[in-house]
Amino acid sequence: MPPMFGADTIVVLVVVLILVLIWRGPKMLPKWGEMLGRGVKATKKEVSDLQDDMNSRDEGGPPAP
Repeated sequence: MPPMFGADTIVVLVVVLILVLIWRGPKMLPKWGEMLGRGVKATKKEVSDLQDDMNSRDEGGPPAP
């Protein structure tokens, strides 16, 4: 099975990112970074909460509120 991301895929992604940067302008980068950071933070929190809930159920304790 070939690797999922080859060199050609990475080149295409870089070209697309450069085109988007030119199209939307560099002023949008901080907003995109902030939105991406919030999304990653929320995802990490949900995964952590889910793991805590699964661990408490595995230990036989009452489910977390």
